[in-house]
Amino acid sequence: MNRALVTGASSGIGAATALRLAADGWNLVLTGRDRPRLDALADRAGGSAVAADLTDEDGLQQVIEAGRGVDLLVHSAGIGWAGPFAEMEPHHIDRLVELNLAVPMRLTRALLPPRVAFVASVAVVGVRDEDVYAATKAGLRAFAASLRYRGVTTTAVFPGAVRTPFFHGRAYDRRFPRMVEPDRVADALVDAVLRGRPEIFVPRWLIAADRLHGALPTAFHHLARRFG
Repeated sequence: MNRALVTGASSGIGAATALRLAADGWNLVLTGRDRPRLDALADRAGGSAVAADLTDEDGLQQVIEAGRGVDLLVHSAGIGWAGPFAEMEPHHIDRLVELNLAVPMRLTRALLPPRVAFVASVAVVGVRDEDVYAATKAGLRAFAASLRYRGVTTTAVFPGAVRTPFFHGRAYDRRFPRMVEPDRVADALVDAVLRGRPEIFVPRWLIAADRLHGALPTAFHHLARRFG
């Protein structure tokens, strides 16, 4: 039986991914900070639950030990921050960079499984008032692409707005993309992993924004400023 470690499994995309993998017969190691929710998920999905803060050295080492020998590592743990960059406190910058980018690098290095999946974001193209968050997700994309030179099969998923705790406490007021459910992202991610696809956007039409950004960045930013 294949074995997978899923971070950020307490809620959102991580929890949905764990349930999808369990339905496909995977043996799971689940980690997150919310022990009651994590234990409840482990009861549904099977496998073992490791409640830990990945930004804490002891917590990270605990997860590393539990995850040794996994066939798939899914990086879903992450946090966001939105607002004017000048109002972002330095400790918030450090927290986002550590959890969203440094932790996946450290955990991947420690385990080096044959397959690694990353929950990134369409914010890799740059998003107003999410400067640092966008930078961390763009870093994940480059890291995933670089790992493939080592022979590691990587998959990065780039969702638009997802109905997760990321938006709790603030309104999502952009015209598009519309919010999608975590299950939809989880299904796309797992399907892409099984097919060995390096990248996938959810919804798929968002790839147009990525391609435009790559080919005509000036035009992309003009349109983004105009339409949000």
